Amino acid sequence: MQFNLLDITVFLGFIAAVITIGLWKSRHEKTSEDYFLAGRGLKWWLIGFSLIAANISSEQLVGMSGNAASHVGLAIASYEWMAAITLVVVAFFFLPYFLRAGIFTMPEFLEYRYNGTARTIMAVATIFIYMLLLGSVTYSGALTVNTMAGKMGYDVPIATAALVIGLIAMVYVTAGGLKACAWADLIQGSALIIGSAIVMIYAFKKLGSTTDELAFVENVKTGAVGLKTFAQDTGSIDRFWQLNKVRMNMFLPKDDKVLPCTALFLGLWIPNFYYWGLNQYITQRTLASESLAEGQKGIVFSAFMKLLIPFIVVIPGIIAFNLYAKDMQNQSVTDNAPVIAKYMMANRDTQLVEIAQAPDENAIVNWPHGSFMIAVFPDDSALKAVKAKNPFVLPLTQGKFDELQVSQYTVFESDDKSWKSAFPGLAAELEIYNASVTDAAAQAKVSVTSEKFIAYKYDTALGQLLSSVLPQGTGLVGFVLAALLGAIVSSLAAMLNAASTIFTMDIFKKYISPQAGHKAMVMLGRICVVVFSVIAVLLAPQLGNPKISNSIFTIIQESQGLISPGILAVFVFGLICRIAPPIAGVVGLLTNIVSYGGMYLMGRYKIGPDIQFLNRMAICFGLCIVVMTIITLLKPLAEPVEFKQQTTLDLRSSSGAKIVGIVVVVITLALYVLFSPIGLAK
Repeated sequence: MQFNLLDITVFLGFIAAVITIGLWKSRHEKTSEDYFLAGRGLKWWLIGFSLIAANISSEQLVGMSGNAASHVGLAIASYEWMAAITLVVVAFFFLPYFLRAGIFTMPEFLEYRYNGTARTIMAVATIFIYMLLLGSVTYSGALTVNTMAGKMGYDVPIATAALVIGLIAMVYVTAGGLKACAWADLIQGSALIIGSAIVMIYAFKKLGSTTDELAFVENVKTGAVGLKTFAQDTGSIDRFWQLNKVRMNMFLPKDDKVLPCTALFLGLWIPNFYYWGLNQYITQRTLASESLAEGQKGIVFSAFMKLLIPFIVVIPGIIAFNLYAKDMQNQSVTDNAPVIAKYMMANRDTQLVEIAQAPDENAIVNWPHGSFMIAVFPDDSALKAVKAKNPFVLPLTQGKFDELQVSQYTVFESDDKSWKSAFPGLAAELEIYNASVTDAAAQAKVSVTSEKFIAYKYDTALGQLLSSVLPQGTGLVGFVLAALLGAIVSSLAAMLNAASTIFTMDIFKKYISPQAGHKAMVMLGRICVVVFSVIAVLLAPQLGNPKISNSIFTIIQESQGLISPGILAVFVFGLICRIAPPIAGVVGLLTNIVSYGGMYLMGRYKIGPDIQFLNRMAICFGLCIVVMTIITLLKPLAEPVEFKQQTTLDLRSSSGAKIVGIVVVVITLALYVLFSPIGLAK
């Protein structure tokens, strides 16, 4: 792929238009309500596009397409299709309460319902989680830029790409606040949908025309990968279905670590309701509604668009694995190199790993598949040349190699189901080795630590497509890359604006300077945006470590479990049970943080069951409800809480939006039936 003058012109023109329109539309922002909530004047169409643009970022475009490339396939679309139902519920159950309260932030509602302590716990916990999310979104965007640049023969480090992404978002959020975000989102959200559809069309075109061997997942339970070729007259849809029918099932086995079918009944609803109903960087758009009816219409509009997203994001991710599985495997070599080197250090008897000091090109090319060579070079200069020549030769610099350390009680494993299929020899040897280490650790009464291998760099799926399937010289590469960058910047901008709003309104104004005027609060909000941008740029490069996860989407979803079940439990319980005392809200939030964190640590260090994170969320949610119920039974309020109106907004509901919302729910349920074992069997 080449990035020509037309692509550069389209790319730079798009970015300039986004920043210019965002700043122009927000040029009169003077009060804190103007800056943080766009003067509470957003129309339904602006709300709808802004919700989609704030949501569909690198988390979906990179992370969700990456999960789709793995054994998970279409099942990852549950995050989108369940969101459609969730949004309808939020529009008619949650939003009326929030607008009635006249709040700026979601933590502020907890003080309105419970007390200031509950508000502060949620505010502080949310800010810490947002720091991780800021880094995750920036990293996944930078990873795609890095992948595409590599395909074009350029080396753009993750850190450099992260810096550019962070600066673009920081510029217009700092200057214009939420209104700048909303108008920029209108352009970027539209471009995102169009750009993703273009990628999907050309991905199918490439799938239908290639004569190469195509990879496919034979069995989602084992993750086994096979290869298949087709006759030239076989159409793209027919090829896609033959290769991927097993991955078009929305219901994965109940023991799946990414998205077990059991999570569809409760676990997945928790992050969905938290994200769309209680998550500041999403709800800030609805809190800025001109009226309740405008907010409801905007939310239902975004719910309808959520039904379309899997077809333009998930399906291309599945095709990317069919076309570029080998490239994804080659992308994993840098991540695998230090881990396999540690394995050789721990198991000197291995017959599958050898170390070579600066091997020549002939030795690299002729190294046999099935064994691994750790090629140690004096510096980085020779590493890039090695990567494409033989995926079983894993390059390391001398400095990195000298730093490696490993415990005698370390096991080596992989969360990637395709690992055994990709590297069967090493997988079999590891099974025997890990068993001996586990036995030795048990006898010594010490805990084992673990190192992770990956078989494929699934999160490069989108980058593989963008750099290989789009036609050259048409400007489409520039447009699609601009749309992708715009989507990343939209989500990053939304998080920056939300984090600065929470810190300013829930921490600074409440505890540090209650008498602060509008000018001081807007200035502090801008300073916060700059600070959080710096954190995102610095954190992003650290998130590519496979010891953390082989999926940025999983990192984002799992980390939010530290707060999402507790926040959802506290909000729902407080709205339904009007006699729950203030202490119930405080204890409910703390119960989730302690129980979720405790279960994670027990599974991580193998001192308890390793519970899949969505099931962990469901358990914690139930535990919070039980604890709050007991507290309420022991110490109920004498009088039920009354949610008094604290706003002048028009709070009349939209009957039209309700009808459309019901239609959206029916379509969603029909999609689940269509892509279920029953529907696929027909």
